Amino acid sequence: MKGKTVSNNSDMAEVKFVFREVLPKQGQLSVEDITTMVLCKPKLLPLKSLTLEKLEKMQQAANDTIRQQEMAEKEQQQITH
Repeated sequence: MKGKTVSNNSDMAEVKFVFREVLPKQGQLSVEDITTMVLCKPKLLPLKSLTLEKLEKMQQAANDTIRQQEMAEKEQQQITH
């Protein structure tokens, strides 16, 4: 590794390293290229989407309103009879 100092300003100095490739003249040269699986944090997905949950809440609210109206109608019919 060689270090060179390059100075553009008198205050700031940069050090750049130059790497050169070294190959052995004797012996074996081996390259390992093994692909391995990388484990990452599991991503939990909701079983129901937010939109589906909102739709279900709206449907439940509509059903509750219909039930209340039907009960009010039955009470009205019982009162008139």
